[in-house]
Amino acid sequence: MESTVKITAAEVNKLRQATGAGMMDCKKALVEAEGNFDKAIEVLRKKGQKVAANRADRESSEGAAIAKVNADNTVGVAIVLGCETDFVGKNENFIALADQLADLAFTVNTKEELLAADFGGMTVADKLIEQTGVIGEKLDINAFEKLEAPYVGSYVHINKIAALVGLTANVKNAETLSKDVAMQIASMGATTLSYKDFDPAYIASELEARIAVIEKDNEEFARLGKTLKNVPQYISMAQLTPEVLAKAEETAKAELKAEGKPEQIWDRILPGKLERFISDNTTLDQEQCLLDQNFIKDDKINVAKYVASYGDVAIAGFKRVALG
Repeated sequence: MESTVKITAAEVNKLRQATGAGMMDCKKALVEAEGNFDKAIEVLRKKGQKVAANRADRESSEGAAIAKVNADNTVGVAIVLGCETDFVGKNENFIALADQLADLAFTVNTKEELLAADFGGMTVADKLIEQTGVIGEKLDINAFEKLEAPYVGSYVHINKIAALVGLTANVKNAETLSKDVAMQIASMGATTLSYKDFDPAYIASELEARIAVIEKDNEEFARLGKTLKNVPQYISMAQLTPEVLAKAEETAKAELKAEGKPEQIWDRILPGKLERFISDNTTLDQEQCLLDQNFIKDDKINVAKYVASYGDVAIAGFKRVALG
């Protein structure tokens, strides 16, 4: 039998504001709940549970990446709220939800604690289930990071990548320094601070893997008569011992002699040759080590030199989250 309960526009709008659900969904939920607001929310939540169960195996690789810092720049948080499509990920209500969750992230320390945190009388996990029913796509918190330091800065790239960087001191122009370094982290995707953090076994394994790829490519290049790729001896500054660098210098001198360059000008040419040798043999550092990467705003210096230009300050730590 059809319900005789009269549902007003004000009641529908109240439920919409509380849940973000569409007008028709809210009206149906209120009718089913016979006008009871709390029961209507439960109706929407149950709908979300059904949708979530049906979409549990879906990929939530789209969404929004958010990074924020607190008022005194001593704590930063970064999260990724995931959904299934880019269309939903760009929706302003979805981004607003991600922004609210980032605010809530300051009160917790882990993703698990965030999911269990209170969100308007329900847990965040329940809120995501509710919104799955509202939006019709699987929602999940795909990444959670928190960083504390004497000064924390952030950078967000079109809600796709978010980065945090901690400085060891709140120096003059710390905002500019931290934003630039956070932009570097977002753009270049460093995984560690310095080559000094690498395990020797990891470097050896990476070198072996890269040589195998190059040698396979060279087999095909040789068959086609193309120029072969150089097979590296080293891939990290950690491998360039004083002995290795001394040998590289001797090799460079021998080359200059063979080229007929006057010995009195070698001192002007050798530094450039050694710089190229180091650059050619530190590809792993360039890919993964923040301080050793070329600075994106000035590739003539690395990030370590850029940070040093701000005085007595260093990078205390960094975090990066991204869609996918």
